[in-house]
Amino acid sequence: MGCQSDNQVNEQERKVQEKMTLVKRVIIVMSGKGGVGKTSVAVNLACALAVSGKSVGLLDTDIHGPNVAKMLGIEDQTIQQFGTDMIPVMAASNLKVVSLALLGKAADTPFIWRGPMKAAVIRQFLGEVDWGVLDYLVVDSPPGTGDEPLSVCQLLPRISKAVIVTTPQDVAVLDARKSIMFARELNIPVIGIIENMSGLICPHCCTRIDLFKQGGGEKAAQDLGESFLGSIPLDPELVALGDSGKPLMLLRNQSEAFIAFEKIVSKIEDFCK
Repeated sequence: MGCQSDNQVNEQERKVQEKMTLVKRVIIVMSGKGGVGKTSVAVNLACALAVSGKSVGLLDTDIHGPNVAKMLGIEDQTIQQFGTDMIPVMAASNLKVVSLALLGKAADTPFIWRGPMKAAVIRQFLGEVDWGVLDYLVVDSPPGTGDEPLSVCQLLPRISKAVIVTTPQDVAVLDARKSIMFARELNIPVIGIIENMSGLICPHCCTRIDLFKQGGGEKAAQDLGESFLGSIPLDPELVALGDSGKPLMLLRNQSEAFIAFEKIVSKIEDFCK
């Protein structure tokens, strides 16, 4: 994974286009900043699609925070090599996963790489992984609008669409608006905005507590003429399940967060049709 010549880069990009011909739809899950629950949304979106019978790939391109494997409980597994291709890890029925966390390194090993190295790894994950035929490839994009998200979006084909994740808080919404403008600059259709961590239902008195305010994501969607996909409450069980490697959408426990996710996934599928 060292420095690459122009010929090597061109060959990788050719492979990306070749592999992506087998993928029907690409959903890039983006956020303007870290800490808004983007990975949790990406993981549960992929799981919900897989449970519905779709063939799904989940690509973790968050170089400095590859948490997908942890949330799926597969961090002790590794990507295998078969000839010139990498074989994804099967996290569940119909769900294939690729992440830097699945390369066999210790969980606390940092990847201290500059932009060109990170772009090269993203090209490898897109062009040298044997995804096979997929109904959906869900991409957990790094936060922000820098090198890594740019590499992801420029490499992926025109079938790509974006989902923007934010919390209701003003500073998060401000950065989410930047992500929308980023997607527009790259001609990537925005499916809509998800407002995560939208209120906490007190387990004792059932009162709603708006820890990070309320409605910021919906207002941003209205202001920018985009769809508002829905709000996901801040659910302690959702947090615990993610830490234990048991995604909410695989358990189907009919909690408020589960029902919110189901409605959001239905809207995303309708858009992609």
